[in-house]
Amino acid sequence: MSDGPLFLGLDLSTQGLKAVLIDADGAPVHESSVNFDRDLPSYGTTNGAIRGPGPGEVTSPVRMWLDAYDLIMERMRAAGVDFSRILGISGDGQQHGSVYWSSEAERLLASLDPERPLAEQLAPVAFSIQRAPIWQDSSTTRECRELEDAIGGAQALADLTGSRAYERFTANQIAKIRRTAPSAYRATARISLVSSFMPSLFLGSIAPIEVSDASGMNLMNVLTCKWDDRLLEAAGGPELREKIGPEPAPGGTFLGQVHPYWVQRWGFNPECGVAPFTGDNPATVVALSTPGDAILSLGTSTTLLLSIPPAETAPKRFTTSHLLSNPTTPDAHIAMLCYKNGALAREQVRDQYADGHWTRFNELVEARPVGNDGYMGFYFPLPEIIPPNVQGNFFFSTSPSSVSTLSECDMPRDAHPRAILESQFLSIRSRIAAILPPDAPPLQRLVLSGGSSLNPVIQQAAADVFGMRVFVAGKEGAAEGGAQLARYAWWRAQNGGMGTFEEMRAMDGESESERRRCVAEPKWERERVYGGLVETYRTCEDLVVKMCETAVA
Repeated sequence: MSDGPLFLGLDLSTQGLKAVLIDADGAPVHESSVNFDRDLPSYGTTNGAIRGPGPGEVTSPVRMWLDAYDLIMERMRAAGVDFSRILGISGDGQQHGSVYWSSEAERLLASLDPERPLAEQLAPVAFSIQRAPIWQDSSTTRECRELEDAIGGAQALADLTGSRAYERFTANQIAKIRRTAPSAYRATARISLVSSFMPSLFLGSIAPIEVSDASGMNLMNVLTCKWDDRLLEAAGGPELREKIGPEPAPGGTFLGQVHPYWVQRWGFNPECGVAPFTGDNPATVVALSTPGDAILSLGTSTTLLLSIPPAETAPKRFTTSHLLSNPTTPDAHIAMLCYKNGALAREQVRDQYADGHWTRFNELVEARPVGNDGYMGFYFPLPEIIPPNVQGNFFFSTSPSSVSTLSECDMPRDAHPRAILESQFLSIRSRIAAILPPDAPPLQRLVLSGGSSLNPVIQQAAADVFGMRVFVAGKEGAAEGGAQLARYAWWRAQNGGMGTFEEMRAMDGESESERRRCVAEPKWERERVYGGLVETYRTCEDLVVKMCETAVA
């Protein structure tokens, strides 16, 4: 590691904590990580979370996150990291999760003792609730309907906040705690997101919530980037305004310097600044996206992210997508489509129809023609987000003039691998045009991330369905985005608080786009076939929704 300033990005995801260091040119120079299940087994988590005790409840121990902070610092020091060279810190947290501070928290944070680890000093006294509800929680359906009713319906809430009410969104988690654990709610002095909990530890005081991550709460006006009093009242009563803290903080500025704890215990530079931390999806956009890009995350969930530049006309808001504020650019936004059934559904098809092997899965995809001879399949092992609340497998035989339903036994076994790729990607393609501004230029590149992004057959299918050149993201992802946010705050401070994130990146020796290579080019005759299948896909999806509604009725 050469001399010069470094910038630290921390990513607190569901399953672990990752640290990435970048240099002054934005290039990654170090990575460390902690896996919660493997490295901190005493907490009894599965994939970083604890399910129950109630139906749909999913939480993570806050003390586990504190232990992970100490462990990752130990690993960085063992790897030879010189903490005194770090001049800025930022990062990201899993979106929507919330941390509940007690009235003792500010005093305990301000008086951290460098001779003792964080968990020993803060847990349990600093927290009114010891296990934080996280994004996988689905126990707040009642609260979702109540919030939408208070505002005038799902579309009215989407117009105001960028999203309809979702069970994982923080407003609904807060409302449930207020209803089911009123004493804990009364004992809560402040509420943080995971992303604002993280810088609070570095600052020695509770940090404000960052503007982009605040977009995932159902509490902020997504156009003004201010808390909405009607939403605060509906979710948490008149006291929530004080508990939620100041108005959301923009990126590109420092909140303060690191607390002396970090200087004395780990050797940080006392001038090291702490910038607001954001959510994992906005941080991924910061790390991977340049204008004209789309990002498609092919992990446990499937998520499409699109950067929307500032415009005179307000971006469209829908009940099946999300609109987030941009962490680096005032008045810009991020459009997001999120699907619950991603890798799990693909893996189930692989196991059932391809002998459990990706090699066989790929062979079957390539053996079938584009369009799958008119066979279309939908695979929802979990209740889906888009379209909402559908579950099960559904099969169709299609032609230009007709669509008919099939039983699973009528669907050719070798058609399933191509069917799941085509239906998952056509669902996204059918919605992209609606969420882009009408005057937006054509998207140029598709950047893939997540576990399935390295599969060459999936890469080519994505290029063909979306009609874009496909690139694969580096392994750093969101943590690198956090480090870039830290560097941006430092860079702006050096320039008198002036300059845009794009101007900073344009000065880098090697751009992010130059560090990636194209892995698939669209084959335009295939893209034309998929363009002609979009309406057929929509017809089949509508039939799936109707079948699910009939089954419930």
